[in-house]
Amino acid sequence: MNLQSFKQFCIRFFNSHQSEANGRSRFVEDSDGEGAVLLEQEMQTDPAKQGRLGYITGLVAKSKSAAFERILFRATRGNLLFKQDVISGHVTDSTTGEKVEKAVFVIFFSGDRAQSKISKICEAFGASRYPFPEDVSMQRQMLGEVAERLTELRTTLDAGNLHRDAVLKTIAYQLEFWISLVQREKAVYHTLNMLSIDITRKCLVAEAWCPLSASNQIQEALQRAAFDSNSQVGAVFHELQSKDLPPTYFKTNKFSGAFQDIVDAYGVGRYQEANPAVFTIITFPFLFAVMFGDWAHGIALLMASLYLILREKRLGSKKLGDIMEMAFGGRYIILLMSIFSIYTGFVYNEFFSVPFSLFGSSAYKCRELSCSDATTTGLLKSPSYTYPFGVDPVWHGSRSELPFLNSLKMKMSIVLGVIHMMLGIGLSYFNAKFFNNPLDIWYQFVPQVLFLGAMFGYLSLLIIIKWCSGSQADLYHVMIYMFLSPTADLGENSLFWGQRGIQVMLVLIAVVSVPWMLFPKPFILRKRHLEKLQGRAYGILGGTDLDSIDLDQEHEHDEEQLEEFEFGEIFVHQMIHTIEFVLGAVSNTASYLRLWALSLAHAQLSSVFYERVLLLAWSYQSIIIRLIGCLVFASATIGVLLVMETLSAFLHALRLHWVEFQNKFYQGDGYKFSPFSFSALNSDDDL
Repeated sequence: MNLQSFKQFCIRFFNSHQSEANGRSRFVEDSDGEGAVLLEQEMQTDPAKQGRLGYITGLVAKSKSAAFERILFRATRGNLLFKQDVISGHVTDSTTGEKVEKAVFVIFFSGDRAQSKISKICEAFGASRYPFPEDVSMQRQMLGEVAERLTELRTTLDAGNLHRDAVLKTIAYQLEFWISLVQREKAVYHTLNMLSIDITRKCLVAEAWCPLSASNQIQEALQRAAFDSNSQVGAVFHELQSKDLPPTYFKTNKFSGAFQDIVDAYGVGRYQEANPAVFTIITFPFLFAVMFGDWAHGIALLMASLYLILREKRLGSKKLGDIMEMAFGGRYIILLMSIFSIYTGFVYNEFFSVPFSLFGSSAYKCRELSCSDATTTGLLKSPSYTYPFGVDPVWHGSRSELPFLNSLKMKMSIVLGVIHMMLGIGLSYFNAKFFNNPLDIWYQFVPQVLFLGAMFGYLSLLIIIKWCSGSQADLYHVMIYMFLSPTADLGENSLFWGQRGIQVMLVLIAVVSVPWMLFPKPFILRKRHLEKLQGRAYGILGGTDLDSIDLDQEHEHDEEQLEEFEFGEIFVHQMIHTIEFVLGAVSNTASYLRLWALSLAHAQLSSVFYERVLLLAWSYQSIIIRLIGCLVFASATIGVLLVMETLSAFLHALRLHWVEFQNKFYQGDGYKFSPFSFSALNSDDDL
């Protein structure tokens, strides 16, 4: 379009000013107003000596045309004729590709020197120059050629657009395949870029980690790839010895993978460290169920988890929302949480806070007419019968229900917490034994077990004895005066013979355990380091030069270890670890009381929704009020108890595993094994 406009302007200009350009003259005033310069030259009588003007034609941006003309006049001192005209509409700039306004210009000049100056100025202003003939017939021929060329280009572009649309419509049905193909190629080249080049052998060298169980499969895959590609030289698989810490890899499936993700969110385990995910499969849903004990709510969660599991193939192929994606990924966690919630619901004997006599009749009988008082004060316990499983339904609705359930759940939380923490300390023993670290066994595991067992292990034992014997001993008084006055008489708080002597011994064990954890390990490490350093100070006589070089290298390595060993830093670290464990033994045990608090809150909320919403609405005879009451009860149950309470109990169980359980043995300072895999590519990644 710009060429056609350019040719039309030039033809129009040359037709109207041809005679003037060849022989006439004119006066032009320059931009500085310094006067007029005579461009007229007397025509020579000899035609051979008659001078002719040269000209340059082209396009320049409209915004630069004024400055362009001014610079031209200054450079040639006015010895030129400049003519321009603005092209209607916007023209595509050949350099930037943007739509801009342009002007056609014609410059008449005289002399080669002026032509050189004008050409440089055109290049500086980005002006496009086009040749244009003087002959009218050649001008018309050029205009026709340009029009014909434009027609051909339009036809070619239209054909290209049609072909492009046809190709895009064809591959639109295979768009996902093309995206996947491009991503795979990109992943392959990205991996190849991490390989090193051996110039001498003219080959690529890849150093990577792989599971020992997969080494045979990798070799078979390399041989198969060499055969399929008709390669004359096969790939060489060689095992290297490395001092680097290997990555951590666990084989998981769709069931265990979610529990492993819970552990990895805290930190990826060190290589060959005990994996807490194995125990989390049971302990996590169980601790959740202790806080969520209601078998009606457990059944609701079970139905939701079964829906996600039975439709996992269909839901797995869809793009779900963030919340739904999270629930779908943890569908097997929800399944176990619901099963354990049903179990603890039977233990608490709660179905929407309503008790049922599922396992037989109550162990209490009425004393004359006092059953109408709805309290255990007027009830008699049968000496030969005990309710078979869970809480006796007679406690629900009585005046002593809350004190009884509070005492039961609080003591149960302490017992479960001590068992859970003891499990974590026990796993630290297996870690130390596997890594052949006896110092951690004798100066961390043993004093930690003694300290925790002497305090809260003993408290758990007293709770179990009190439950079995039915004693009325005050355990608060026993534990407080165990440290304030160990030798004082227990009186009515005594639970077994010899309790006072055992408590004195346990206090001594707890006191001795603290310096046992603090002092020996740093000093033993310091002694070992000095002995090792003293042994390296003597060389081997009669050795060769090569042996002396090896000894020098080992000596340099020992010097580096000497610089890295700092006794003060190790002692401070051990002191922090000791203080953290001693204080954490108290705070972590108290942290397990959240099991009691959330279980009580869940039961009370369920009771409020049942009594104050459902039963209140059912007391009216109006069907509309009853229907509204059922809707409000269902909404409150789903929104508060099945969503908010589930999330709250989940987060609290997560904290108990991360802080109270895993910090007893789990380092979590490793890094995850991330093999090259096409299945790990995400379709949403940038291409």
